[in-house]
Amino acid sequence: MKRLSGGRLAGLAVAAAIVISGSAIMPARADVVVQIDKSSQRMAVSVDGMTRYNWPVSTGRSGYGTPSGVFHPQSMSRHWFSRKYYNSPMPHSIFFYYGFAIHGTNDPARLGGPASHGCVRLHPSHAAALFALVQRNGPRNTRIEISN
Repeated sequence: MKRLSGGRLAGLAVAAAIVISGSAIMPARADVVVQIDKSSQRMAVSVDGMTRYNWPVSTGRSGYGTPSGVFHPQSMSRHWFSRKYYNSPMPHSIFFYYGFAIHGTNDPARLGGPASHGCVRLHPSHAAALFALVQRNGPRNTRIEISN
C-alpha cells in the first residue's frame, strides 16, 4: 500500500472539503408533477414520485375550456391581476400556456366544479404552497399534466 505525503494528503482534504461544501449549498433537485383531472376537478401534486398534496380545483366552465396536455411553468408571479377579466386577482400564479395559469381564487366555495375562464383555480393557501414548492424546486423540474 502506498502512503500519501503530507502535501498530497492536505490537497485531498481541501478537494474533499470543496466538494462537500458545494453540495451543501446546492438545493436538492426534485421532480414536481402536478396532475390536474378536469373530470374530477382534483389536483394531485407529487415530488419525486411521492404524492404530497391532493386538492379540489376549478377549471374552465362551459365555453372556457382549460387546455389538456403536458406543460411546464413559463412564468410565475406572486401578485397578478388579470388584464383580460376585470383586473381580477390571481394570487400565486403559475403560468403554463399563454395566459392560462394555476392560481389562488377569492371564491373558494366554487372549488370542485368548473367555474373559471380556463385557468386552474385553487384555495389561496394551496396556491401559495404550490407556488413555494415550484419556486424551491425550479420550474424546469416541474411538469403540469392536465387530462380529461
